[in-house]
Amino acid sequence: MTVTDTVRVSVACSFCLKSTTEVATMVAGPGVFICDSCVAVCVEIIENKPAAPPELVSWERDLSDEALLELLPKVAAAGAQVERQLTGYVRKARAGGITWNRIGAALGMTRQSAWERFSGEE
Repeated sequence: MTVTDTVRVSVACSFCLKSTTEVATMVAGPGVFICDSCVAVCVEIIENKPAAPPELVSWERDLSDEALLELLPKVAAAGAQVERQLTGYVRKARAGGITWNRIGAALGMTRQSAWERFSGEE
């Protein structure tokens, strides 16, 4: 199984967390993914937006305590997926000979911080 196949199997929509096996199409971005169902919701939101100035439109409004608690593990799972993708990109950069100094600079951190976070060494 190639790296691409592994990524394809292990990703989920960054919005609804449906896996690639649960959706017809998954669009990949830099470390994030969106399924065809969530794209449809986005299109609906954009097509029905009010005439007021642009604003951030959230899918969740006025969440109850229970709804908020139900959402927390989904947000954590999305964050973990992004972290896995970032780690994969960093490892690919290292395999290509890019220095820890350049990787750290690209991520807005020191070389040492980048090494500690992504090297996998203690």
